[in-house]
Formats: sequence, C-alpha cells, structure tokens
Amino acid sequence: MQLGAFSISLAVKDIAASRAFYEKLGFTVFGGDQAQRWLIMKSGSTLIGLFQGMFEKNMLTFNPGWDSDAKAVPGFEDVRSLQAALKAHGVKLDQEADASTTGPAYITLTDPDGNPILIDQHV
Repeated sequence: MQLGAFSISLAVKDIAASRAFYEKLGFTVFGGDQAQRWLIMKSGSTLIGLFQGMFEKNMLTFNPGWDSDAKAVPGFEDVRSLQAALKAHGVKLDQEADASTTGPAYITLTDPDGNPILIDQHV
C-alpha cells in the first residue's frame, strides 16, 4: 500500500508563533496562507502542517499522488483503492470517499491509540 507523501498536521493555537518557532528549527514556508491560518512548513523532505482552528487534535497526514515536493507521482494508488484495501483488512474508516468519483478525495481513520489519520488526495 503506497500512501504518498507524509506530514504531521499540527493543531496550533497561534499560527504566527508556531511559524516563528519552526523557522528557528530550519523550516521554511512551503505552502498555505497565514491569513487563512494554515501553513505547510518544509525542511529537506520533512513536512509539517500548521493549522489554527481547523482540527481538534494533531493528525498524521498522507497525500497519495504527491511526493514531498507536492509534485504528482505517476501511477500512484488512488485513495479509493486504498479505502477498499483498508476496508478489506477490517479497518474502520471515520469518513469515506465516494467510490463512484475520481480525482481529489480524502478518507479519515483513527489508530488504536486515538490518533487521527487523514489520507488526502489532491490529484
């Protein structure tokens, strides 16, 4: 199963303070919009999403179809295929993608320790 690029999505209290902190660790803004209270920070191939007021908890995030530079990966495993495989393995999904569609979609699930996981396909 190929889940795509990995990042951690952090539920932050103050987007500006979080940005300043992660910049001190060597991260730079890779994407997002601080005015909309979300940023993607990057250091090498490491990605951290900062989200103020969007999520209740920190979340593991995978992006099928993207590499760590947000570039399309040819021949990637579609989120709907991942959804079907997970369900076949008995994994309970919190949100499912519409299997009759194509293109961008997402699914969510929770690991045994209560950590939310987002599989978010943008292509």
